[in-house]
Amino acid sequence: MTTAPRQAAGPDATKSAPGPAPQQSAHQQHPRHPGNDHRTLRRVLTHLLPLSPALTLLLLFLAVPIGYCAYIAFTDLQLTGQAHSSFVGFANFRTAFKDSEFLNAVWLTLVFTVLSSLIGQNTLGLALATLMQRASKPVRTLTGAIVITAWVLPEVVAGFLLYAFFRREGTLNAILDWLHLPSQNWLFTLPILAVSFANVWRGTAFSMLVYSAALNEIPQEITEAAEVDGAGGWRRMWHITLPMIRRSIGTNLMLNTLQTLSVFGLIWVMTRGGPGNKSQTLPLYMYEQAFQNSMIGYATAVALLLLLVGSVFSVIYMRLLRTEV
Repeated sequence: MTTAPRQAAGPDATKSAPGPAPQQSAHQQHPRHPGNDHRTLRRVLTHLLPLSPALTLLLLFLAVPIGYCAYIAFTDLQLTGQAHSSFVGFANFRTAFKDSEFLNAVWLTLVFTVLSSLIGQNTLGLALATLMQRASKPVRTLTGAIVITAWVLPEVVAGFLLYAFFRREGTLNAILDWLHLPSQNWLFTLPILAVSFANVWRGTAFSMLVYSAALNEIPQEITEAAEVDGAGGWRRMWHITLPMIRRSIGTNLMLNTLQTLSVFGLIWVMTRGGPGNKSQTLPLYMYEQAFQNSMIGYATAVALLLLLVGSVFSVIYMRLLRTEV
C-alpha cells in the first residue's frame, strides 16, 4: 500500500494555513468615551467639595506654619537686632546637641513624661475606673465630679493651686507639720516631682473616662466565667481585662504622651523651670531661647526635635496597636 508523498512546507503553505486571529486589547475592543473621564472627574470634585473648607483651613493654619517653621529652623533668624536672616544648614541642630542645657531639658522632659503620663495618669486612671465599676452610684458621682473638676480647670489656675499646695508655707507642709513629720520646700528640693504630681492631678480624668468606657464594653459573661473558675481579682485583671482593653490603653497612652510633651503653663506657673534649670522641660527651654535670648531659628530647631520625639512615641504606639488581641 503506497502513500502519497508529503509535500514540503513552503512559504505558500505557511500563508495558506491561517493561525488564530490576534486578540484585540480591551482598549481597542471598547474605546473609552471622553465623556467617562468628565463624569469621573465630576464625581471626584463632588466628593471633595464638602471637604474643601476643612482642607483649606488645615493647609493655611497647619501645613503652612509647619513648613515655615521647618524653613526657619535652618536659618539664624533672631527676634530683635537683625535686619536679614541667612541660611545656616544644620548648625542649629549641632548647637543643640552640644548644649548641656538642651540635653538636660531632654532628660527632664522624658522624666516628666514617664512619671506623669505613662505611670501616673495611666495607672491612676485605670485604678479609678476599675474601682468605680464596683462602687455605689453616690461614690461614683462624687469621685467623677472631683476628678473631672481638676481636668476642666484652666492650666494656669491649676498651676496656682498646686503652687499653693507645694510651696514652703503651703498646704502639704501644714499637713506634715500637723502630723509631726519633716517638711521641706518641695518646689526647691524636688521640683520635677512636684510638677509631675501636678500634671497627674490635672490630667487623670481623661484616662479615667477612657478606661471607664473600655471596661463597660467587656462582656459580663466573661468576667463571671472567670470568677466561677476561681480566678482572683489580679488574675482577671492581668489575663482578661488588660488584654481586652489593650487598644484603649494604647490610644490613651499616645494621647496623654503627646499632651504631656507640650505642657508649658503648668510648669511655668509653678517653678518657671527652676530653681536653675531643675524643672526646665523642652517647651520652657524653647520659650527661653526664643523670647528671652531672641534666637528664633535655634528655638524652632528645638521645636522640630520635640516634634520628632512625639512622632517616635506615636509610631511606637501605632505599632503596638497594629496587632489585634
